[in-house]
Amino acid sequence: MNLAKVLVYDILFGKGLKCGGVWKVTALKHQARLKAELARLKVQKKVSRNEDLLSPAAGAVKAPVLPRYVRVNSLKTNMEDAIDFFKRQGYAYLGRASSLQDLSRLSGKQFLMDLHLPDILVFPPRTDFHTNYLYTAGHIILQDKASSLPAFLLDPPSGSHIIDACAAPGNKTSHLAALLKNKGKIFAFDLDTKRLATMGTLLLRAGVTCHQLANEDFLKVDPKDPKFKSVQHILLDPSCSGSGIVDRMNDVTDDMGSSSMDRLQALATFQLKVLNHALSFPAVERLVYSTCSVHQVENEDVVRETLLENSAFRLVKALPSWPQRGMPVFPGAECCLRASPTETLTNGFFVAMLERKKRGEEHPFGVSSGIPEPAHRDQPVETTEAQVVSGGKTRKKKKCQQTPLEKSPKK
Repeated sequence: MNLAKVLVYDILFGKGLKCGGVWKVTALKHQARLKAELARLKVQKKVSRNEDLLSPAAGAVKAPVLPRYVRVNSLKTNMEDAIDFFKRQGYAYLGRASSLQDLSRLSGKQFLMDLHLPDILVFPPRTDFHTNYLYTAGHIILQDKASSLPAFLLDPPSGSHIIDACAAPGNKTSHLAALLKNKGKIFAFDLDTKRLATMGTLLLRAGVTCHQLANEDFLKVDPKDPKFKSVQHILLDPSCSGSGIVDRMNDVTDDMGSSSMDRLQALATFQLKVLNHALSFPAVERLVYSTCSVHQVENEDVVRETLLENSAFRLVKALPSWPQRGMPVFPGAECCLRASPTETLTNGFFVAMLERKKRGEEHPFGVSSGIPEPAHRDQPVETTEAQVVSGGKTRKKKKCQQTPLEKSPKK
């Protein structure tokens, strides 16, 4: 009986039968019937993948199912044309979302414009666009909504010089180029040669022409090099634990051993070092720091320490309508943004925006951002009765708490 189970597994889920003789001949006689029964079972269970038939292991946390986010690449198309294209393919456009619940209720071939970011379209989970013309031609970028926050918040004016310090695989770089309208320059650094080569292909497909790729350690880049004298904006998304990625979230629920804590502390040390280095560029006025980590040590702790070590910069509050803020571990931490599957229907993410202080400012915490809420300028007028547009207005920004801090001891 056990041998029969092994043979059936190899036929249905493995790499084929490796044995020979009578057992192989017998099993192969039933191959077509077995595969037909597997197909029938998936239809009955209303699943498309074999792994969806598995019962979750005891104590395991089922990974959340997130919507499919699509960023419209304005270097090649615009929102209205992209929506029209999808409608011609049979998708039903429901207008701009008015709440996160609207996103969670999507099904079939429905789609919406996102309520927070003006260049994001939202489709039901597992919608596959890898063979869609808009994707293969670079008109759309398959990018999680939270990952689109850093470039949106950096908000560089067209013509700016920007550093993307840890750039590969390039989605954020292509987003920056779209915001620049390919006017200006993006200095993009990454140490990984293979990832940088992949990034070059992605940027070519996206129509990016304002970039300069460098296979170089950003920590070794000289801030006083004359070619960086006009860099006023820096995007920093350094190496992190990746604990916010949905497929890895079961690992977060496990007990953290000493080796894991040592790794997190080593990452945080590196992140603080590279953040301090980025802030040493003499002309930088705004920097966005982000990670796809859920751990405080890589997020709020790093931001707090760098503000205490860089008195010329302040933490600003951006996108006040965003529902999840930084952990309240220091006064002003609510200026930071967090994202998670449960609160924002995205991967786990963290974003902080720092700006150089103006003359006379004292505290590193507690100022409002000059970045308005998205106005959705390209929003088509078509909506349905079920989806009522409720945004587009600039809201007043609340000031973050202005309480002085004492520097915490090093861990």
